Amino acid sequence: MRNAQPHNPLHGLTLEAIVVKLVDHFGWEVLASKISINCFKNDPSVKSSLAFLRKTPWARTQVENLYISTFAIPSPWKNA
Repeated sequence: MRNAQPHNPLHGLTLEAIVVKLVDHFGWEVLASKISINCFKNDPSVKSSLAFLRKTPWARTQVENLYISTFAIPSPWKNA
């Protein structure tokens, strides 16, 4: 059962790790422009974002999809 989700790019990642990596990569302002939710726009913090995302499935899905499209899709030129 060790490799129960070998093709899931989010397997083993916490929501906090996902948010932190997105913020480090984009910054709050760009992140808010990509995903228009108030917890990214008004006095943003990881803690407030996590609280909102844990209660709001549609927003969490958007954050996870942005993470996947940004970090998890391999480049066709990476192994060339």
